[in-house]
Amino acid sequence: MTRPGPSSRDDAGYLLDNAQPEAGTRFDALGELFDPSTFRHVQDLGIAAGWRCWEVGAGGSSVVTWLAGRVGPTGRVLATDIDISWAAQAAGGVVEVLRHDVGREQPPEAGFDLVHARLVLVHVADRERALRAMAGALRPGGWLLVEDADPAAQPLICLDEYGPEQALANRLRTGFRSLLAARGADLAWGRRLPRLLREAGLADVAADAYFPVTSAACDVLEAATVRQVRGRLVAAGLATDEEIDRHLADVTAGRLDLTTSPMISAWGRRP
Repeated sequence: MTRPGPSSRDDAGYLLDNAQPEAGTRFDALGELFDPSTFRHVQDLGIAAGWRCWEVGAGGSSVVTWLAGRVGPTGRVLATDIDISWAAQAAGGVVEVLRHDVGREQPPEAGFDLVHARLVLVHVADRERALRAMAGALRPGGWLLVEDADPAAQPLICLDEYGPEQALANRLRTGFRSLLAARGADLAWGRRLPRLLREAGLADVAADAYFPVTSAACDVLEAATVRQVRGRLVAAGLATDEEIDRHLADVTAGRLDLTTSPMISAWGRRP
C-alpha cells in the first residue's frame, strides 16, 4: 500500500514517506478502509491454494498476510516495495520480501497467477510502463488487479460543507492534492485503468469503485496524513500552523464527516 515516487527519498519523491512515524497509523487505517474491498476482488478472481502472487508496493503487511493464508504452503507470495521494513512483518513461510522499485526496475520474475497493486501506480512517474511490465509478469490466464484513487473525480474530503470547519478541511485537502501533483502524482489516474489494462493486452477487463463517505478510519487516516505533510503545507503557504491545529482538533472531536477519494479497482486476465 505504499507508493514509490519518482525518486527514492529526496524532496521530489513520494510525499508520504514510509520512514515517518505516522506511516504505521496510515497503513492500519488504509487496511481498515480498503482491505475488505481488495479481498473481495481477489476472491472473485478465484485465488486458490498453490497460486503465485506478486504484491507490488506492499507497504504494510495486511494484504500480504491475507494472500499467504489463501495460497497456503504450496503457494508463494512475493512482496516488493522500495521500503520493505513494514512488509517484512508479514507472517508465513510462503512470503518473500524483496526491495524493488516498480517505477524503475523490471519485474523481479514472471509467471504469476496474480499481480496486485493498491495505491501505488498513481505515484509512479512512468506508471504506464510499470503497468505494462506488471501485465507481462503474468502467466497465461493470470490476473492483474490494480487499485488506485482518483482524487480529481471527487476532490472534497467533506462532502457536506455546511460550516467553517468543513470548509477548512476541504481547503487543506486542496493543498494536499497540490503537493501530490507537484511530485508527479496523476490525480485522474484511476479512471484510466480499464483502458490501460486493455491496451496492455489483457482480456475480460472490468472495474468498479469503492467510496467510503464517513468512518472512524477516515478520521484516523486524515489526522495521520496531515501530521505527515504539515511542514510542507506550511512551507508552501497552503496553511498556517494555527489552521492545522484547528483542523486536527476538529477531526479529534468528531465534528467532520470525512471521506476519501474514490478507490477504483480494475482487473484483467492475460490471454
